[in-house]
Amino acid sequence: MSETKAPSNFIRQIIDRDLAEGKNDGQVVTRFPPEPNGYLHIGHAKSICLNFGIAESYQGACHLRFDDTNPEKEEDEYIQSIKQDVEWLGFEWAGEVRFASNYFDRLYELAVQLIRKGLAYVDLSSAEQIREMRGWAQQAGTPSEYREQSPEEALAQFEKMKNGEFPDGGAVLRAKIDLASPNMNLRDPVLYRVRRATHHQTGDKWVIYPMYDFTHPLSDAIEGITHSLCTLEFEDHRPFYDWVVANTDVGAEPRQYEFARLNLNYTVTSKRKLKQLVDEKHVDGWDDPRMPTISGMRRRGYTPASLRSFCESVGVSRADSVVDMGMLEAAIRDDLNQHAPRAMCVIRPLKLVIDNWEEGKEESLTAPVHPQNEAMGTRQVPMTREVYIDQDDFREEANKKFKRLVLGDRVRLRYGYVVRATDVVKDDQGNVIEVRCSYDPETLGKNPENDEGQGKLRGVIHWVSASKGLPCEVRLYDRLFTVANPAKVEEGQTFLENINPESLKVVSDCWVEPGLRGALAETRYQFEREGYFCVDQESTDERLVFNQTVGLRESWPKDS
Repeated sequence: MSETKAPSNFIRQIIDRDLAEGKNDGQVVTRFPPEPNGYLHIGHAKSICLNFGIAESYQGACHLRFDDTNPEKEEDEYIQSIKQDVEWLGFEWAGEVRFASNYFDRLYELAVQLIRKGLAYVDLSSAEQIREMRGWAQQAGTPSEYREQSPEEALAQFEKMKNGEFPDGGAVLRAKIDLASPNMNLRDPVLYRVRRATHHQTGDKWVIYPMYDFTHPLSDAIEGITHSLCTLEFEDHRPFYDWVVANTDVGAEPRQYEFARLNLNYTVTSKRKLKQLVDEKHVDGWDDPRMPTISGMRRRGYTPASLRSFCESVGVSRADSVVDMGMLEAAIRDDLNQHAPRAMCVIRPLKLVIDNWEEGKEESLTAPVHPQNEAMGTRQVPMTREVYIDQDDFREEANKKFKRLVLGDRVRLRYGYVVRATDVVKDDQGNVIEVRCSYDPETLGKNPENDEGQGKLRGVIHWVSASKGLPCEVRLYDRLFTVANPAKVEEGQTFLENINPESLKVVSDCWVEPGLRGALAETRYQFEREGYFCVDQESTDERLVFNQTVGLRESWPKDS
């Protein structure tokens, strides 16, 4: 057992007990088994961290297995994205990537075993008829006319299914369990169905495909999984999981344990809903930075360490709850505050002309890469006669609470000189388009607050040289939805009604300091006084593009 100090939870307590009792020969083998029918989201990140983290803690192994039983919805694109997500989060799976489809031959043999034991039969009823025959919660199911067919007849029919002698939907193999069970999953569930679809791994070899609930437990057993960890919605499936393993000679007997899934407010984590957002172009793809997908969060600038920290802080329990988005953003902010280099970017530029600065003069000012980490070194910021400041950092008139530049008053240009605003230039509509000022050449690195009775400086503002700075595009992000629970809607409405039309604002005329030239995609910065930003994958040397990751502080109210 590992000496890791990972926080305890009920799953770790179960594993500790199993190891103490000598179960599973002292081995801990987990698995992360996504279906390759979409991109992974923040909920999957919790499962990844749990399964791989458990394996690491106990010097065990964690398999990456794709439970690929539905070829019509599965694509290689999803497989590749999932592998990248797991690796990006910092985990390594044991052995080769596994696929449930690798076991299709074995699964077929195990289905035949059930038929020979009289525990499965081929039903030619329609899907609607089967649904009706299974009954409902307060009403027991009724037997199909095919339920009492002999094993020999069922085997012959199953062979016909395998050979493509039935049309799609024309026949299914059902388990023969208990039509009166209060658990609907035990009312003769479907094990195989006829589906003519090319599979991404097996091609056209099969025209029948096993159902997920049949495939999953047997794949766990075949791989020697000791602890099958899944979310609470599979709790009602556990009796069937155990039934399948117990009634076949698959060998191993994995145990399933359920934990509460990660629910995050102001978003959705249903693959179906996420796919709808993509397919209907409400977002710009699975990796849109507004999406709760791991690839979207990565593109937005979230870090693997921050997601792992967030998942650990959420914890593992059996109690469903909704986590506030602010908790995730706090984890991102904490990590970036420690590790992100600093830079200055003016998002809403207003030109500031220093009248007493010599024409053509350029001075290189020294600034720290990170104010709390000297080991990260310094950076050089060029200062010239004309610079850009933020429009929000200037007013012609303001009270004392305004801690930025006011006409007739002084501020310090960050890492540079103190300037005094002396005049403004306006357009025909009366908008200020330029501020004229003077600078004090004696104030570099000095505090002139009370020199000659001039009073305190109003504050410090960021800036970028107008001639040396780099033009860039900044994408400002807000919550994708306007309400905490987007799925909760009035009758006749869908979750799409709650999309936030202001979730993305693209600002094109921005300026960043020249030291960021050539910055690579996913490089993260703190834009001083603005927040944390990440270089987007669409960025080029000619046109830098930055995605807003998170603000310097929480700005959204807590969900009430």
